[in-house]
Amino acid sequence: MYLIQGIVLLLLSISLQSRSIRAFGNVTSEEIVNSNACRYDSVSAIIERANENVGKLNGDFTIMHGDIMVYTGLQNAAPCTSRGCKWPRSRDGNVYVPYVISNEYSSSERSVIQRGLDSFQKSTCIRFIPRTNEEQYIDIISGSGCFSSVGRRPEKQILSLKKKTCIHYHTVQHELLHALGFKHEQSRSDRDKHVKILFQNVKPEKVRNFDIEDTNNLNTPYDYNSVMHYSRCAFSSDNKPTIIPIPDNNVSVGGAPEMSPNDILRVNRLYCT
Repeated sequence: MYLIQGIVLLLLSISLQSRSIRAFGNVTSEEIVNSNACRYDSVSAIIERANENVGKLNGDFTIMHGDIMVYTGLQNAAPCTSRGCKWPRSRDGNVYVPYVISNEYSSSERSVIQRGLDSFQKSTCIRFIPRTNEEQYIDIISGSGCFSSVGRRPEKQILSLKKKTCIHYHTVQHELLHALGFKHEQSRSDRDKHVKILFQNVKPEKVRNFDIEDTNNLNTPYDYNSVMHYSRCAFSSDNKPTIIPIPDNNVSVGGAPEMSPNDILRVNRLYCT
C-alpha cells in the first residue's frame, strides 16, 4: 500500500514542480529573485529568527546548520543510520515514537503541535504516541529556539519549539523530520546540480549552514518544495538571495506550508517499506 501511495505522491510532486516553473514563464528572472528573495513566513526564516542567539555552544550541545542539535564530540561521527538512530518498526508495520509535550504551552499552541504530530499518521507508518514509561522518547519543550537532533537518541531526545516563535504547522513538521533522521534538502549530496549557493551574500558566521552532507537520498528527486528546504534568502547578510535554483532560477524554493509529497515518500521509503 505504501509503495503505491509513494508512486502517486512522487508523480504529484513532479507535476507540482512543473506547474511552478510554467507559472513564472512570463516573469523575468530578476523579478522572481526580487519577489521571492526574503520570505518571512518560510520555515527557514522562522527558524533563523528564533535561533539567532542559539548558535554558540550551549552546555553539552551546539546548534549547526541552522537548527540541528549536535551533542559535543559527535560532529565527526558516522552517518546517522550507521549509529542505529532509526526508530524501530513494530510487527504490525507501524513505527511508534513516544513523545511528551511540555505544560509550558497554551492550549492553542499544544493544538498546533499535536496537529503536526498527527499529520504523519495520515500518510506514513509513523505513529507519534504519548509516552508512558519508554526510555527513548521525544521531549517537546519551549527551549531557546527551534531545533532538534537528527535521528533517535539513546535517551530522551530534546525537540525545542520556542513558545510564540516556533509554533507553526510547517515548523513542527520540519523539526519532527529532523527527529526521524532527515537533514536539510539543500545540504543533500547532489545539491550542486540543482541550486547555486551565493556565498558572497551569506553571513560569514553562517557559511557552514550550507555545507554539503553525506545523505541517503532514497532514490528521490531533489525537491524545491520540501518543507526541509531553506528559502531563497536564508541567512543573507544583505537581503539578497543566497540560494538560486539551477538551471531555471524562476523556480520557487523554500516556501512549503507543509510536508511535500517527496517528504512523505522519503519517510515511507526509510521506515515503511
